[in-house]
Parts: sequence; structure tokens; C-alpha cells
Amino acid sequence: MKLRSIKGTLTYENDDLDLIASFKERGYRTLPLLHVNGKEVPTHLASKARPAQTLLSFLREVMGLTGSKLGCAEGGCGACTVMISRYDTLSKKVLHYSVNACLMPVLAADGCHVTTIEGVGTVKGDNLHPIQKSMVDMHGSQCGFCTPGIIVALYSLFANNPSREYIEEHLDGNLCRCTGYRPIWDAARSLCVDQDDGIIRGPCGTACRDCPERETCDMECNEVDKLEEKKDDSAAMCCSTTNDKLQHYNDSFQKNPQEWLEQPNAMFPEALKSPPSSPLVVLDDSFHKAGSWFKPTSLSELLSLLRQFKGECKIVVGNTEVGIETKFKHSVFPRLICPSQSIESIFLITEEDDHVRIGSCAALSTIQHRCSELMGGKFDRIAKPIYDMLRWFASTQIRNVACLGGNLATASPISDMNPMLACMNAKLVIVSGTKDSTTNVQRKVPVSDFFLSYRNVDLKPDEFIEYIEVPNADEVFEYIVPFKQARRREDDISIVTSGMRIALVPNDNVYIIKSCSLAFGGMAPKTVMATATEEYLTGKEFAIETFNEARDVLLKEFNLPDNVPGGQAQFRMTLACSFLLKFYFTTANLLAEDIVKISMDKLNFPQYPELPEAPMISEKEMSAHESFVSSRKPSSKGTQKFPTPKVYKGLESVGKGDSKLRDKDTSSDNVKVGKPSTHASGPFHCTGEALYTDDVPLPPGSLHATLVMASCCNVKLLSIDTSLALETPGVVAVYTHEDLQKLGGDNTLGPIVHDEFVFLPVGEKVAFVGQVIGVCIGKTLDSSEAGARAVKIAYGEMSEDPIVSIEDAIKANSFYDFARHKLDRDEPLEISEDDEIVEVSGSFRCGGQEHFYLETNSTLVVPSESETNLTVYCSTQAVTKTQMYCASATNTPASKVVVRMKRMGGGFGGKETRTVFVSCAAAVAAKICGCPVRLTLGRDVDMAITGGRHAFIANYKASAVIRKDKSVKLKCLDIKLFSNGGCSFDLSGPVMDRALFHVDGPYYWPEFHAEGVPCRTAQPPHTAFRGFGGPQGLAACEHVLDHLAMKCSISVEQIREQNIYSQGQSTPFGMIMGENFSGKWNVPKMWKQLHDELGYEARKLSISEFNAKHKYKKRGLCVLPTKFGIAFTTKFMNQGGALVHLYTDGTVLVSHGGTEMGQGLHTKVCQIAAQAFQIPIEDVYVNDTSSDKVSNTIPTAASMSTDLYGMATLDACNQILKRLQPIRDKLPKGASLREISQAAFFERIDLSAHGFFTVDDARCGFDWNLERPEDFPVDSPQNSWKGHPFNYFTQGCAYTEVEIDVLSGNHTVIRSDVLVDVGRSINPALDIGQIEGAFIQGMGWSTIEEVVYADDDHSWIRPKGRTFTTGPGTYKIPAFNDVPEEFNVSLMDNVDNPFAVHSSKAIGEPPFFLGASVFFAIKDAIKAARLESNLSSYFELRMPATTERIRIACGDDLVMQSIGETSGGFFQPKGSY
Repeated sequence: MKLRSIKGTLTYENDDLDLIASFKERGYRTLPLLHVNGKEVPTHLASKARPAQTLLSFLREVMGLTGSKLGCAEGGCGACTVMISRYDTLSKKVLHYSVNACLMPVLAADGCHVTTIEGVGTVKGDNLHPIQKSMVDMHGSQCGFCTPGIIVALYSLFANNPSREYIEEHLDGNLCRCTGYRPIWDAARSLCVDQDDGIIRGPCGTACRDCPERETCDMECNEVDKLEEKKDDSAAMCCSTTNDKLQHYNDSFQKNPQEWLEQPNAMFPEALKSPPSSPLVVLDDSFHKAGSWFKPTSLSELLSLLRQFKGECKIVVGNTEVGIETKFKHSVFPRLICPSQSIESIFLITEEDDHVRIGSCAALSTIQHRCSELMGGKFDRIAKPIYDMLRWFASTQIRNVACLGGNLATASPISDMNPMLACMNAKLVIVSGTKDSTTNVQRKVPVSDFFLSYRNVDLKPDEFIEYIEVPNADEVFEYIVPFKQARRREDDISIVTSGMRIALVPNDNVYIIKSCSLAFGGMAPKTVMATATEEYLTGKEFAIETFNEARDVLLKEFNLPDNVPGGQAQFRMTLACSFLLKFYFTTANLLAEDIVKISMDKLNFPQYPELPEAPMISEKEMSAHESFVSSRKPSSKGTQKFPTPKVYKGLESVGKGDSKLRDKDTSSDNVKVGKPSTHASGPFHCTGEALYTDDVPLPPGSLHATLVMASCCNVKLLSIDTSLALETPGVVAVYTHEDLQKLGGDNTLGPIVHDEFVFLPVGEKVAFVGQVIGVCIGKTLDSSEAGARAVKIAYGEMSEDPIVSIEDAIKANSFYDFARHKLDRDEPLEISEDDEIVEVSGSFRCGGQEHFYLETNSTLVVPSESETNLTVYCSTQAVTKTQMYCASATNTPASKVVVRMKRMGGGFGGKETRTVFVSCAAAVAAKICGCPVRLTLGRDVDMAITGGRHAFIANYKASAVIRKDKSVKLKCLDIKLFSNGGCSFDLSGPVMDRALFHVDGPYYWPEFHAEGVPCRTAQPPHTAFRGFGGPQGLAACEHVLDHLAMKCSISVEQIREQNIYSQGQSTPFGMIMGENFSGKWNVPKMWKQLHDELGYEARKLSISEFNAKHKYKKRGLCVLPTKFGIAFTTKFMNQGGALVHLYTDGTVLVSHGGTEMGQGLHTKVCQIAAQAFQIPIEDVYVNDTSSDKVSNTIPTAASMSTDLYGMATLDACNQILKRLQPIRDKLPKGASLREISQAAFFERIDLSAHGFFTVDDARCGFDWNLERPEDFPVDSPQNSWKGHPFNYFTQGCAYTEVEIDVLSGNHTVIRSDVLVDVGRSINPALDIGQIEGAFIQGMGWSTIEEVVYADDDHSWIRPKGRTFTTGPGTYKIPAFNDVPEEFNVSLMDNVDNPFAVHSSKAIGEPPFFLGASVFFAIKDAIKAARLESNLSSYFELRMPATTERIRIACGDDLVMQSIGETSGGFFQPKGSY
């Protein structure tokens, strides 16, 4: 293939087309054999498969199978997961494995069977597969976008091994942003054939409850079971445990599991048991990224191709690297060669006399499985470290296709396996063909010598890595240990990785280091050996002193500069030292085992009649050798408790929506509200039949759009040249601000201030990297993307550096000053002469957060009526906002713009305002060209330009009073909050306002002075995110409390408990804690309940005892209360409407202004309507949210949707019921709604009603600038004259225990117990799901989720201002392995809320901050670690508590040696704030 430029435009000429005849003569096929869901793909579709096309693209675009989703395009989220099945001719078995369809080339599926979610089961005919049904029943889906991928991943795992341990070990390649994972785990385990029955048994095996000595036995197992029995006997609460669910499914699907476990084998086509043996060639001369695909079936043919094309080709096995380069680096590979499985030498794994031979193309999962079989045998000492490292290598989906050869050839400097192979003295067997192709030439290269420089290896263009030889280790005294540390344990590239090997020899009374190999990744531009350290260690005594001295040598070898690419220089050096120390302790432990082994088997070890003892390791230091790399992945379990379902009257009982026409039947059979009903869309989520915006079938003539974006910032836009783009094949047009102006449209945007553009005009300054300049539309997505890249943009010179961080903004006085607000309250605390006043001052930082909704921003705009009407299908929380801005941008009356929103694949606030510019760009394009236009952002673009949670810096002074009785009372908080608002205002003002409303926490501060200042920077506009500034304010408050507690030498729990608001006290903004003002104040009661139920003091003592016994593992705990105000703080937004239609068959259709993003809003609304009409929930339906059904809607946000639309729906229902009452009175008692509605229709009674609800004027709104009226009551709280910002508070309390690895910074959450006051829950299952999801999201924000920008702290990233974390590869949300090992959630009982529908409370955002209990528990553990180094003073732990921050904060000798001299005495890892 030749690449040529026609007037500068990249096009392709495939010269291989001239060779097609010769390839056919060599026996090549030209048509792939593809099978999907049990059927062969017809020729007319199979012929459309292209060399550069992914399997996902083929399935969705060619076959119309949209159940598999595009979440990230880099194999990092699992939304695209499908199952590949192929017949293995050696084992005569069908092999099943999951893959990422977004990376796998469609042509790689030649001769294989593909199973998508559509092939697993369907809603039609109630044919759900047990995995799908368990996910529905156990509430395993919320937004549902990730669900098909998770189900197919499980389907693949069950096809291989339906055991619990196997599932827990391998479910590591999928992400979920909504659920918190617990219900998915329950659904998966419920179908395992070896599930635990959950019965507590004693050492004798007898169930404790059946034991004849039940009453007298004092064993722990019996005492625990008695407590469980008491819980079970509680009539007031419903209790659902993980074991309950497992037992339920054990009685159903487990009775005959083979029926469904055999489905993958039964579906496998017989024709594929004799797959094609001939090679395949597919050529493409159209405008795409690769021209030729070759699938050779012999090694000689493969080498012949390499020789024929002189290296102008790329080997593809898993496509995990090439796929990334093609998608994100826009690399073009003219030829792709995919070796056939029939080439045995490159796929087989064999054991030779002294080594294991691993085919270079053997899948990593195959190697992992084979190593597990070799463990315990002759090759145990090399099999186990390889197995351990591969467990954490990427994900199961990646390991199923990726190979060692590819890993070696791509030479990633942070590869996990390359250092392992290097330290094991492995050799590569490299082969090349000769000119006559009759013989092959081999050469061997040690892995340690293979890497020449960054991404450069000792491999010629015509050479191929055939296999790897891994030499066996000695039976005793030789040890190989893997190490790695990443930002997240599962599916994450390492920050530092290492393979270490050591061979010892006994000599007199000690052991001498005979040889050693220390290989590292992440410490240089390539995999490197620590040769100087190896030389230092060799020949010396194996002792801790030797390794301590070797550490100095290691640091000299790896003295990383502060601005090293990748950053984290000090952390990486610390990790290298920590791994060396861990290696010593691990080796000492293994040596002791060897000594015992030899002493027990003298016959086989006659050469060792006497052996010296292993170096002594104190019990306190034993934990140093423990590592997650070799530990079994823990099971997680949980209990969910909620009050017995019952209908309660709330706001409707005081005249808001209650017709009071009749007494509703609220017997248990007729309770709809309060029941844990499953999500209304759950079955569709689980079968892939739920449609999202990108799944909507495209009308004929549709075009694809790609944004044209700025590549730098803080410069003037000089010109836009679209000529090259317009010459790109398939490009239809490029539209800019000039085209929008020709329409007569308004080019400005902004939810509050119109300070943004749809398309940046020439002459304006570029505000941020990625700002939208135009939109390119093409006949295909490939052509529109290529066209967008071909647009030439000229910029002016940069006169000054962009303002990127908050600190930059403070220095430059770059603020949104009009949004600067203050809160002041002075109620001086009484001080006696015996009291001691303690004062502290400092600062606190919490980082931003990426929404990471699984479904990126997507819009389809369909023009009609000669482009005078627009129908906009989009994924948005703000239907009306989208409607109005699309109307203004296109100069179309709003009445002719209809916005329809079926469901979102997650939102979390990110789709409240930041979707609008996407929809406007698509609308402008559709209006001008007159064709339907679809614009879906790639994950990288979405993350780069849509903004996220605001980063905050808090500067504070605070004081507390220590009373004579040793109690501590808060005295004063003086705090100034700065937020990073980005380059335009968006919602930064209201976000800061809510932070100010929550920075008091749930605590009473008599003197309170807070100021909030949003900063203007060159970051993308930051926006709403679950909590909307509240969590940042709460986190700052808790940090201050922790600082005060350390200064007062008391526990932070004590200062929390003694300062929680009491009934009747008021907040700094004037709301009184009391039933008539803000609802019942339950936090003190919840705090006590958690302490009593969990045995807090005993747990605290247990943790103290653990910490005293372990130097390198530390535990910490946190009990964290919270309150979260419910209402839009802007008064006009507290309104909502609903339209209810009653049909004559007795079914009901509800349309309302809220949008469904997974929170279950539609389900709750259906329950409310079903309760009102006394019909089954199934008879109520919400179709979509549409601007032509309910107009002038408010964005679905602030956790207010059920409050607003539930009440509006109830209002509409009651209007209809009032009209029906005369008809009901005429009909016989017990007449059905169907009969009543039919009779009413014939009586010409309107069966439709529009309901409307507003929060009481007196219970919402706050005017920051309102001065105190002269006649305002003197005894009223300060600032109460400004308004009542919240209707009520949702409250909660969480208890969390964690464990940290002091040497690596890794942490695990041992347990979390969450208690939340949600009033009288409308749907406990949905509310618990929201609590769990919010908790895990909050945990992620405060621990592993770190947003990074090109700022002064990250000078290795450029251009300045660019978002670096733009995908799952660089940004880590919690994964399956990150959930608490025990995760219990309870809804508080006996709590009414007279201010909302059915006495319920809002739930979406309030639990988020409780996830930060993990952060503060980590800080507690770090304090214990610091005590080992005699560090007891205050320190600032910044959010998020990443592995780097945890490790550095421990402050031990290894850290101090790595960071060197620092000013201020406490080194802070770098971050973007």
C-alpha cells in the first residue's frame, strides 16, 4: 500500500491488489469465515469486513447488533466485551474466552464463533439467561450501559469454570460507575456451583444453630451466629445478605446447572469444528487505516511475508498495542499479519529438561493457566512468579488475546513481564526466513539484552520472535519474586514493576549471595537491570545490613530527575527501594521454608547435612513480605437492611397533591411504594435491548460528525483553513462560526453567563486546549475524523503562560469575582478560666474528578419539513436547556425543536450543562446540510474537554476549647475556599455556594467565617458532579477537625461526637436543626447506633493491637457523619411537571420532566402512579423524556427529581382520580381500573392530566446579598433573613476500616458500614443501590481517582493546560477488586419526612461523601505508620490518597532517603489543583 497526498490530503493506493492473483495461487482465501450468535455471517456482510475494522465496529455498523457498547476504545472498561469460541484441534475441545471487541480486529475472528449479548438471552418470550435474570433480580444494573459487557464476561467465565474462586479471580476487565459492584458480585456468586451455604459452623462442622450445646457454648462462631439470629428475628427490618441471595439461587438455577452452563457449547457451529486450513488475505482500497490483512498458516509463510514486504507490515495477535496506536495516535499500518493458531511452535507451551518453552504468540491467559498447572511440580519456582505477575497483568479480556511476543517487541518501559523474564535469564529465540524459504535461521538473545532504547529492540524487520526459553530455577536456595505497584490493583499499568531473582549458598554459619538479578520497569525509558546493585550484592552475606547498604547503590543507579517523564520521581525511587526490602524479607521467609524442607527430606538433599539458620525476622516485620501480587483476591459480602415495606404519607398529606377522595388500600398486597422493585429497564439492560442515543438506528442519508478542536490555549485564533479537509474522501463539509452566523444563529452559550461559544470565532482567544472551533461531517466516521484532523488552524503567539492551577489564579488574581460569597456568624462560645484554647492554621487540597459515565456524550439530530424542524436525540440531564440552545444556535423557534431523551448511560452531573455544546454542533450541521447528523464523542475527547468536579484549596484558621472535663468544643472556623472553575463560568458559582453551605459539616461552629472564590483558569469549564461542591466543603471541614484533634491530642472521633449539631442549634446560613425547620435531626442517633451495633471501642482496640504487631502493615478506622441539603439553591428551579395518560385498558403512561440516568427515577415514578391508581407497577410505563410532552423542564439534578416529579405525577394522578370518582361510585364495588376508565371514556371524561409541583416558597432560595431587615426578629438565627436554602437534610453515617501496605502505598478496604436516613424509602433496593454507588464513587474521588493537567507540577506534559487523564489507561475509577470486603448498608427506621412525597428523602448525592471515610481511615493508618518513625506531628494528606501519597506520607527512612532535602520538612507529591 502506498500513502500519497492529493493536494495535501492523505489517501491510499493499495498496491497489494496487483498481487491478489499470486496469493490465490499460494492457496489464500479472500473471504473470512465469520459466525455470530450461532449463525454464519452471510457473504454479503462478511465481505464488508475490513483489515482495520474492529469487531465492535463490524457488529454494530454492519450487523446492527448494538448490545455491545463502545465505552473507551482502548480495552479499559469492558463495555464492548464479547465471547470468542474456537475449536482447539489438539485438545478436541471448544475454547471460550472473552475479548474487548473495541480492540479485536474483525478479521481476527476468522474461523471463530462470536457470542454477543444478543446471543445470551432476550426479553422476548421471557428468555433471559440465568446470568441475566440474576442481574435483574439482584439489582445489578442501574444505568445499564456497562451491563451487557459484564454479563458476557460472566458468561465466558461460567463457560470455563463455574466456581466461585475462578469468577472472583478473573472478573477484572469490566468497570461500572453506578452500582458499587456489590449487587453484581452477588448476582455472579449466586450461580457458582460451589457457593457457600452461608451457615455458620463450628470446628466440628456442625451448624451452630443445630448444636445441642447452643446455649452454653461460648466459642466465637456461636456468639456471631447468635447475633445473626437476633438480626433475622427483627420484624421491623428486612434484611438481605449475600448468603441469602446465594441460597435463593441455589434452590432455583443450581438444581440443574448443566442446562444453561452448556449453552455456549450447544451454540457452537459444527462447521467450525473443521475450520479453514488455508491462509487468508483481505485487501481494502477504500479510505481506511490499513489496506491488507494476511493470516498465514505456517511459520515459513509468515517469514516469507516479512521478507517479501521488507518489514512494511505489523504483526497482530491481540491488537492491544496496534489498536491503541491506530485509534489514538492515528498510525497507519499498510499491512497487518495475524498468525494462524495452526503454527504450533509460536502458540505451544512445552516443558523441556531444564527450561519451559513459551510460544511467542501464546495468549497470556494460556500461559497463566499453564503455570498454575506447573505450580507444585518441577518448574514451580519459575511457574509461580509468572502466574502471580500475570494475574495482575491488564485484564482477563486483554490476557485472553495478548501475547508475550507482542509485549516484548513493543518494549514498553513499564511492562510487567519484561522485567520478570529478564531477571529469570530468559532467552528469545528469533527466527528469520531465507531467500528460498526452504530453511529458517534462528538466533538467541537474552531478554536483558533485547531492549536497546525507548521502544527500540534487537529485532530486524524480517525477523520474528518464535518462542521464549525460561530456564528452571534450582530446587532450593534460588528464589524469584515479582513486584508491582500501580494506581489501582486490577487492570492498571505499573508505576514501578520488578522481577528479582537471587541464588544463595550456605557458607559456614551464614548464607552467601551466589548470584542475583534485579530487573525494573518504570525506572528508565526501557526495561533495565540494576547491574551495580547486583554486583554489590553478589558474594556478600544474605543479611538485612547487606540489603540496607545495597539500597544506597540502587538509589545512585536510579536517581530520577524531578521532571522525569511520567512524573512521581520520588515515589518511583521509594518503590524501588521498598521492593528491594520486600525482596529480602520474602527471600528470608522462603529460605526458612527451604531449610525445613531439607531437614524433613535428608535423603534427597545429602549435600546439605547441616545448614545455618535463616536470618531472624521479628514477628513485627513479617508482614513486609506480604503482597497483593501473590495473595488471593478477597471475596466481598454485604448485608442490606431496610424497613418493612409500607405506604407512608408525606408532603401530600398536607394538601400538596392528595385528592383525599378515598382511603387507599395499603394492605401488603397493594403496597407499591416502599417495595424493593427491580429497575424498570433492568431486563433490557441485561439483554442489550435497551437503546441509548448511539444505538438509535440512523435514518437513510445520515452523516457522521467530528469536532474540530484547538490544540493549544491562551493564544489568538488567527485562521481556519478547511480546504484539505474538504478534499478528504468522504468529507461532506466543515462548518465553523461563519456558517452558524449565516443561519442567523446565536453563537454564544452558557447556563448562567453566556461566556462560551458554539464555535470559537476567528480573532478570539483560545480559552482551553480542545475548545471547539468547528465540526466536520462525513459519510463515515472515519472520513469525518480524518477531515477534522486535516483542518489547518493558525494561532497567534503566546504572550504569557496559561493560568492552569488554583495557585496560578491566586497569583494572577484571576477570579470570577461576581460569584465571590461570604458567610459570617458570631455566637461567641463561653470560655472559663480553666479552659484551654487550641488554635491551628493550614491548608487543604482536594482534587477534581472525572465523571466517567460509561456512555460518552452523544447526539443525533434529524431535520424535517425542509429543515424547519429538528428532532434531537441526545444523552442529557437537561432536555429544555438542550432544546433552547439548539434552537438559538440554529435560529429555529423552540416550538420546532423537539429533544428526546430515552436513557443515559450515566450522568452524575456531567450531562447537566456540558452536553449542550455537542448537541448544538450537531444541530447546526444538520440544519445546514439537511441530513441527519450523529455526533458521539470519543472517550478521550469527552474526558479532555467536558470538565469535571472542581478542585479546591482551602486555607483556614480554626480553634477549639478543651474544657476542664477534657471535652473539646469547637470555637471558630475561619476558612477561605478557592475552586478551579476552568475557563468559563458554567456552574462554578452555585458549586462554590453549596460548598459554603456544607463547610460547617454536621458540626456546630459558634464563630464561623467562610468565603468562597471560584477561580478562572485555562482548564475546560468545570461543572456539576454528584454533590455539587458539598463534598469539597465537607472534606475541608473534616480535615480541619483532624488537625484540631491532633493538636488537642485526642481522637478525631471524639471531637466529631462532641460537636455534632444538637436539636435547635442553627447552621451558619440560618437553618435550625429541628423537625419544623429542616426535618428531624438524626445524626446523633445514627452515630450512637453505629457505635453500639459495631462495638466501636472493641474494634478500635483490635486495630491498635494489630498495629502494634505489624510494622509494615497498618490499619485505620473512621466514623464519619454527614448532612446534605436538599433543594436547588436557586429558587425558580424547584419546580417540576408531569403528564399522565390513563388508557381504557387500565394502563398508565407517565411523561415527566426528569431524565433517567440509572438512578431509577422512572421506576419510582411508576411506583407512585401505581400506588395512586392501585394497579400493578407493570401497568405503568414511562417512555422517554421529551420537550414536546412536558415543557420548560429543570435539569435532573440536585437529587431533587423524585421530590419534584413524584409529586407532580401524584398531582396528575389525583386529578384523574377525582374525575373518576363519580364513575367509581356508580360501578359495583371492586370494579377494575380498566372498567372504570372505559366507562369514563364513554362519559366523555378527560383521562389525561398535567401535574405540577413547586417546593414551598418559604423552604427554598437564598439571597446572598440581602441585608438584614430592620424589623427582623432579634432571636432568629443569623443569616436566616437571606432565605432557606434547603427543604430538608438527608443524613448519614459511615464506619470504615482499611489496611495499608506501608512499603508500597497499596490499600484495601476491610469493611464499611453505612447507615442513611432516607425517610420512608419509595424503593429500598434502588436507594441502597444509590448509596452503594455513591459511596464507591466518593471513595474513588478521595483515593485513586486523580485528574492530571499539563501544569507546573507536570512539566513533562505539554502543551500547557492539556488534560492528561483522558481514558481508563490514565484515569482509574474503582474496579471490582476495590470494593470493601464487607459492605453493609442500612436504611434508618422510624424516620418520617413531611417535606417530600410519601415521606421519602432524596438519595442520589448525599451518600457520596461517606465514601471519603476511606480517605480518613487511610489517614488514621498513616498516623500509625508515622509513629514507627517517631513522627507524631500534624501533616496534610491531600486528596486523593493515591498510592504515592500514602507511601510518601508514611515518612520512613526509605522515603526520606528518596526525597532528599525538602523545604518545610514535609514533602508533598505533585498534583493538579
